[in-house]
Amino acid sequence: MTGDSVSEAVRAASSLDGDGAPIVVSNRQPYSHEYEDGEMSVDRPAGGLTAALDPVMQTVNGTWVAWGSGDADRDVSDGGAVRVPPDDPSYDLQRVWLDDDQLEGYYYGFSNQTLWPLCHSDTARVRFSTADWEQYQAVNRQFAESVTSAADRQEPVVWFQDYHLSLAPRIVRERLLPDAFCMHFWHLPWPGWDSFRICPRAVSILDGLLANDLLGFHTPEYCRNFFDCVDRTLDASVDRDTGTIRYRGDTTTVRPFRLGIDAAAQAEQARSSAAEAFARGFRDEWDIGEDTRVAVGVDRLDYTKGIERRFDALERVWERSPEWRGKLTFVQKGAESRSSIPAYSRLQDRIDDRVAAINERFGTDDWQPVVYTTEMLSQERLAGLYRGADLALVTPVRDGMNLVAKEYVAAQVDDPGTLVLSGFAGAAEELGDGAELVNPYDVDAVADAVERGLRMPATERQRRMQTLDEQVHENDVYAWIARQFRAARSVQTGQQYEPPPRRRSH
Repeated sequence: MTGDSVSEAVRAASSLDGDGAPIVVSNRQPYSHEYEDGEMSVDRPAGGLTAALDPVMQTVNGTWVAWGSGDADRDVSDGGAVRVPPDDPSYDLQRVWLDDDQLEGYYYGFSNQTLWPLCHSDTARVRFSTADWEQYQAVNRQFAESVTSAADRQEPVVWFQDYHLSLAPRIVRERLLPDAFCMHFWHLPWPGWDSFRICPRAVSILDGLLANDLLGFHTPEYCRNFFDCVDRTLDASVDRDTGTIRYRGDTTTVRPFRLGIDAAAQAEQARSSAAEAFARGFRDEWDIGEDTRVAVGVDRLDYTKGIERRFDALERVWERSPEWRGKLTFVQKGAESRSSIPAYSRLQDRIDDRVAAINERFGTDDWQPVVYTTEMLSQERLAGLYRGADLALVTPVRDGMNLVAKEYVAAQVDDPGTLVLSGFAGAAEELGDGAELVNPYDVDAVADAVERGLRMPATERQRRMQTLDEQVHENDVYAWIARQFRAARSVQTGQQYEPPPRRRSH
């Protein structure tokens, strides 16, 4: 994070018309209060969107509405509100309380068994329950009501985040704060019409999102898909040339905004002595020899991430190129996720079995082909893992953006490695010039890319990584924030927003 990058985002946020500072609304909260051994502690944002938005919100003195997930959250909240950060209170965190039934239906049910697979075009996994839908509606009403409580004014700027809250903008605009300026960023892919049409509540989802004045997606492709779905579902006027939709007397502007990372912070962490020490210690812990090449994958354990197909490709490398046996170790860092959902728990079991089978088949007394760990790593340690890897395999079968690819790039601060990237990740549009782009369904092609990357001359690796690094730093998370607030300002003033020029990827 640099002062200039945060300042740019703050200036853009401060330029908006409206009463007071922006209100951010998300499922996940930036700070949670937890009890550990009878003592209260505060979990702070370690990375990602919440960590990036936090300094902006501190500077503009905004309000953040989110689910209060910590077991000590209620004990420090006054009517659900608490000032954060604890050591320098600068803005309000307004917590929404959810009971177990609400969480099961709203989050684990409709959000993650209907919308998640639907938006990733995995229609065979879509599950729909009327009870889940009713909880999703009820929780969206709760979030909308919390926005009203937090606003304290009639014309706030409200920025919704993601798929958990697709109905809340309509509730805010029609029932609670008709003069609010609503903006929304959808962090998932938006599917094509053939996938989206199977959603039993497609009309309601679109209706909720079209209550926003500004709606953002990662890529132009997702915007086009959204236009198609609206065109085929609603009685709306879609103008693809201007990127606007007229519906129920209101206009929604739809724009692509590519999400980035805090690239400067990632590079700084990768250069740290803690990162360097962890990289060395990790090799020692797992008996990875100095002359052994290391490839890495870092993922939540989610079926969209393509982990099993990645193992197929690595097996192919060791099968057809025996010279890599004993000379290439693959490190898979996994993070367990949504384990109460059967599709996720089964995936975790399959990955455990697959790692054991590969190591049994190819391993020797002094070499383990796959190192699999679910250990929680700090940002510095994760940066060290990236820095020490000769190659990163980022091969989702579908992904809205995928920030792991960008984290790996920013961590290549000395002898750079190679990024192998799925063409089905949103990041491929931006990083295609420097990465080895692959189709994760083509096992041989991914295996080819792995071997090309490992054999690539240093000058070629450096050239590619320089291209990637420039993109990742130019399009960091603070640029993403600033571009959306500048676009919002253009919508408010009736001016045409001109996004910065973008390099075309091949």
